[in-house]
Amino acid sequence: MAYEVLCAIENRIATVTLNRPEKRNALNTVVLRGLHATFDQLDKNPDVRVVVVRGEGRAFCSGMDLGEMAERQAQHADPEADVTRVFQAIERSRHPSIAMVNGDAYAGGCELALHCDLRVVAESARFAMPLAKIGLIVPFVLGQKMVEIVGPAFAREMLFTGRPVSAARAYEVGMVHKVVPLGELERATYDLAGAIADNAPTSLTGMKQVLLRAVSARERIDHADLDELARAARKGPDATEGVRAMLEKRKPNFPGTGA
Repeated sequence: MAYEVLCAIENRIATVTLNRPEKRNALNTVVLRGLHATFDQLDKNPDVRVVVVRGEGRAFCSGMDLGEMAERQAQHADPEADVTRVFQAIERSRHPSIAMVNGDAYAGGCELALHCDLRVVAESARFAMPLAKIGLIVPFVLGQKMVEIVGPAFAREMLFTGRPVSAARAYEVGMVHKVVPLGELERATYDLAGAIADNAPTSLTGMKQVLLRAVSARERIDHADLDELARAARKGPDATEGVRAMLEKRKPNFPGTGA
């Protein structure tokens, strides 16, 4: 397993840590593969009852690694091919999961937190979906997850503006379950994890399946055309300019789809 994703198990609680603090725990191919492999292993471990996902350093996760994204765009490859599959694997894990959000959770980092079952958040943390700022379109199933958690009105605000949302505001709209001072975050998260881990594993697994079945109708919605729209955007001129501008720390000059 790659060092970018760490896993430790204690008292029936697994802790999965994104370990790229120098990159604000940005998601690259190695991290995504590490997350998928880690959750696959945890699903087979009968000693685990709950999983905590956290980020090392000051950020929870800043989203996709823009440097790798730019390289894949230059190669005409899909820069986000694995994201949806990995997040869905986390959501469908047999174990309840808790995102311990210590700092900013942007774009893919926001979606990672949303695909965990519960979210405990530091007061200073922020959430954002700034995809429109770099010419991207949210993949359908990830946008669908946002609507499921926060409702269509607030999802529109987050996606259309790309502006950060404070932890307090996220709590108001039901995006997160608990907001605490940063110094109390670890205790609050592991208190919650411990309360879950004390329960019957058969009950936890069964109720997770009940909840997943309750929202399973969403999977029958045809979205192939929207997937293609998102793929085209990721490879298009707006996204190429948006990613380059972000890396160069300047305002983008979007050419538009007609360029």
